[in-house]
Amino acid sequence: MFGGYTSKPFTQSGQYVSDDQAFLFTLSGEKLVRYHVTTSAYAVRMINSSGPYFGEALVLVNRSQAVAYSNPGNYYNFPAAEMHGNDLNLTECEVCQVEESMKLEKPWRTIVWESGKRKELMDSIRTYKPMFSSVSQARVLLIGPVGAGKSSFFNSVNSVFRGYVTNQAIAGCAKTSLTTKFRTYSVKVGREGKPLPVILCDTMGLEESTGAGLDMDDIISILKGHVPDGYQLNPTAPLDPETSGYLNSPGLKDKIHCVVYVIDANKVSIMPDKMEEKLGAIRKKVNLMGIPQLVLLTKVDEACPLVSKDVKNIYRSSYIKEIMQEVSARLSMSLSCVVPVKNYSEELELDLNCDILLLSAVIQMLRFVDSYFDDVSDRFGTLNTKE
Repeated sequence: MFGGYTSKPFTQSGQYVSDDQAFLFTLSGEKLVRYHVTTSAYAVRMINSSGPYFGEALVLVNRSQAVAYSNPGNYYNFPAAEMHGNDLNLTECEVCQVEESMKLEKPWRTIVWESGKRKELMDSIRTYKPMFSSVSQARVLLIGPVGAGKSSFFNSVNSVFRGYVTNQAIAGCAKTSLTTKFRTYSVKVGREGKPLPVILCDTMGLEESTGAGLDMDDIISILKGHVPDGYQLNPTAPLDPETSGYLNSPGLKDKIHCVVYVIDANKVSIMPDKMEEKLGAIRKKVNLMGIPQLVLLTKVDEACPLVSKDVKNIYRSSYIKEIMQEVSARLSMSLSCVVPVKNYSEELELDLNCDILLLSAVIQMLRFVDSYFDDVSDRFGTLNTKE
């Protein structure tokens, strides 16, 4: 499937219309690739015999014929073979009007967008103490499909406490997971500051097909604390007790205290059935182990123009709320367990509002960690137990 988007109405004026938000796209499975306009003044031309007509680069229904016209390089740059496979005969062409995301009169969640709030959140995270004396740092496991933003989330939180945008964990866009090892990342305050009392555990991304991506057996081993930092994950050969570095008797400090599912907001509505099934199977295993779970909804700015314009609109966007409701239904989780964030991906400087969203997500994780420790305490009745 391929096509284009313009934010301007189709007026059939015969003139070029300027639109700096216009883009062409191709959609294959769950992979969406956009090719943004390079010369916005010639983004779209409105004529009645062809259309839509994207800057002489792509014309759908050319001269009233069911044949597309493609000419990369004129106002849009894209690889023709990748975008439409050089097959320009149309079997179906749809022109849809996309309504702007409704801005709610009042935010449906309360959040304070002030520098004082950022300091308060940072102080709360910095001074957090797990209730068990044997545990110095809470361990939060990030799980999600390839490219959802797991590594980027750690980089973003790390950036907030470093005071500048940094990229310690490998992050980017690829068909297969860029993270191939189990990594435990400690966030530090400043360049030489003390580690925060929370560890973000990064893993290989989930994939639909069997024998690819993070394996279920490895997930269980990670949850139980058997997997050492830096272990090379292999979907075809899960970790076993004979593997070098295997932790035979992990303590409470080695186990996972909260699981976070990292989901791309742009992919919720097109999530493949097999991915939904895989996430559901993981959820059941985690539930049996009594570990609290959250959903981290990433790339909300890409999903909603209202949020892209101003992150403070996050809880005033009816569209983002609908996505959050949909992902909570797909994963059978309460809406209160879904937290949206915007990771740092192209910025060079920190942004107050992005920081507050990121820090608020970490605070919610620590609250869920406390719930886990409460449950352990109730079951074992001591604050020094290994289990």
